[in-house]
Amino acid sequence: MAQLIRKEDALEYHSKGRPGKIEVIPTKETKTQRDLALAYSPGVAEPCLEIHENVEKVYKYTAKGNLVAVISNGTAVLGLGNIGPEASKPVMEGKGLLFKIFADIDVFDIELNVTDIEEFVKVVKAMEPTFGGINLEDIKAPECFEIERRLKEELSIPIMHDDQHGTAIISGAALLNALDIVGKEISKVKFVVSGAGASAISCCKIYIALGADVRNIFMFDSKGLITKHRSDIDKYKQQFVQDCEEISLDEAFIGADVFIGLSKGNVVSQQMVKGMAAKPIIFALANPNPEITYEDALAARPDVIMATGRSDYPNQVNNVLGFPFIFRGALDVRATSINEAMKLAAVKALAALAKEPVPEIVNAAYNETHLHYGPTYIIPKPVDPRLLPTVAPAVAKAAIESGVAKHIITDWQAYEDELYSRKGTDDNLLRFITNKAKQNPKRVVFAEAENIKVLKAAQICWDEKIAIPILLGEEDKIKALISDNDLQLDGVTIIDPRSKNTDDKRHEFGEIFFEKRKRRGYNLYEAKKIMRERIYFGCMMVETGEADAMISGLTRNYPDTVRPALEIIGINEGVNRVAGMYIMLTKKGPLFFADTTVNFNPTEKELEDITLLTAEAVKNFNIKPRIAMLSYSNFGSSNSPEANMVRKVVDNIKSKYPDLVIDGEMQAGTAFNKDLLRENYPFSDLVTESPNVLIFPNLAAGNIAYHLLQEVGGSEAVGPILLGLRKPMHVLQLGSTVRQIVNMVSIAVVEAQSKDLT
Repeated sequence: MAQLIRKEDALEYHSKGRPGKIEVIPTKETKTQRDLALAYSPGVAEPCLEIHENVEKVYKYTAKGNLVAVISNGTAVLGLGNIGPEASKPVMEGKGLLFKIFADIDVFDIELNVTDIEEFVKVVKAMEPTFGGINLEDIKAPECFEIERRLKEELSIPIMHDDQHGTAIISGAALLNALDIVGKEISKVKFVVSGAGASAISCCKIYIALGADVRNIFMFDSKGLITKHRSDIDKYKQQFVQDCEEISLDEAFIGADVFIGLSKGNVVSQQMVKGMAAKPIIFALANPNPEITYEDALAARPDVIMATGRSDYPNQVNNVLGFPFIFRGALDVRATSINEAMKLAAVKALAALAKEPVPEIVNAAYNETHLHYGPTYIIPKPVDPRLLPTVAPAVAKAAIESGVAKHIITDWQAYEDELYSRKGTDDNLLRFITNKAKQNPKRVVFAEAENIKVLKAAQICWDEKIAIPILLGEEDKIKALISDNDLQLDGVTIIDPRSKNTDDKRHEFGEIFFEKRKRRGYNLYEAKKIMRERIYFGCMMVETGEADAMISGLTRNYPDTVRPALEIIGINEGVNRVAGMYIMLTKKGPLFFADTTVNFNPTEKELEDITLLTAEAVKNFNIKPRIAMLSYSNFGSSNSPEANMVRKVVDNIKSKYPDLVIDGEMQAGTAFNKDLLRENYPFSDLVTESPNVLIFPNLAAGNIAYHLLQEVGGSEAVGPILLGLRKPMHVLQLGSTVRQIVNMVSIAVVEAQSKDLT
């Protein structure tokens, strides 16, 4: 199913808080008058004079070397067409965001009110001193060809029109592997291409560079096959002219080995696919509707290798597999251009990566146990953390070898380490969790469905196939809220625990609850009566298997929400108590804080339990836990009871689990200061690996720390995640946002998936 995005949600996303999707953040200290004097007058004069003496020093003293311009005139935006420069700005900001999150490249998006080729080139040329590279975007054909050609000739920084080359590079890698799997030589296969725009022409040019014979490429534009008999063929299509009579797309399919679709949806029939050669390859890349659906193609030819532009089917040809990493490699060697050698290097690096064993984090994100090279895996997945350290070095090496690099990398291992440190392997945690949830949605009880934020979150979870919502509350009130807010939750189950319709279920649940708690303060009447409360009714649904997880707590105190879960669901076997954990999404990757919500002043044994519960939870996110046990003391600098307790916990855990990376007791500042650790505590487990798990000595410290990091440090908090229960039940923060609720649902679903496997 295509992803459903509602107009209201999209508009709110782009307008909430600071409008737009990007901002500029200082990279140097700016706190004191001296800082400002260094940043501007008079200190700024010194780098200015250095650059004046040697213009190459602009890369040393300014952001130019990591700055790309995303430039458009809005004449061919996505599937929207010529909508103008202002209307293209949200797309260009989005492109900048992708550059940043995938390759740590800074971007200024620039929308030009220019359509004339000469004027466009003149304006962009004038901006060359500012940027390390230029990504041209959403410029209509044929102007885009001439604009790119001119800029590549007249500028000495990397230029790429991604609409042309992005799809070409990714599909080129997919094509190499698909042909390898079916055992066909690229020079001998017959291509049928539907579409003759910028992307199609660039794709075919790169296939020719990979060995395809232009005589075997049958390209169709909106008027039919491109042949020598037509008088309307521009110079860009001329290279694909066939010396034959006009034939239809249907006829061209007969005996074809490869179909490349870059046109519009539903132009290819099953009958056409049946006429293709043995083991056909179909890349139906029109979005959102491909030229033929994945299901129809496989039904027509079970031996087909199929790729689309969509994320909900195997083999997604997605430009994000290319442009961030290509520019990263080009910038890092200060390439004067992005040439054919660099593009082919990216193609071959992507193709080779698909043949490597797939990391567990990628398998988990797609709910697979063993993704491997084959017909349904011919190109890497966008979440693969190896893309940056694989593609960027390949591009950088090609730039050096082809003579367009101004900076020569000699220590490639150090460069790879630098790439890993830019983004790390943990950066995509929320995407990983959400993608994994979508692979196997679970039934989640929303215990406070009479709240509009809960209903909006349920709508997103329903639309995105993250979860199957079950709404608890008064049915008329919930339906009125759904109607008043134009939500579409038809088919979602609504249950009112107080209505007569649930009398039988309420009595059934009450009897089960009575058996659990009859010697702990409840009589049978009270056990049945309390099932009228949504929190108890929902917990019982999870306990009896009528739901897989529950979310509650938006409008009630934390202890009042946790208590029913402990009474009904209970704690895992071997676990002595539950704990609360927050995931803090920082610019350096996720940090896991515990305990932040449950245990006020844990004993030595309880602190050990909290630590091990947290470590296990982190492992379930496919992240290696690196644990700092925090205190106000550093490795014995204080002999207070609290410091001694933390020290003993570390010793106990190290003796039981020697492979676990853990150290302490230590101050929070010490834990993250590698130089301080190396100089003063070189024995520490955290000298080479910074911590990602922080265990606090008491609830006050943990709660204060996560609130400070969230409100002052600007980190996003995901949680609280309740650790140690037998089944997933999570408590929302009072006043959680819709986004926070959706995040918690995703975590609950992933936890429910893992419970299924145990």
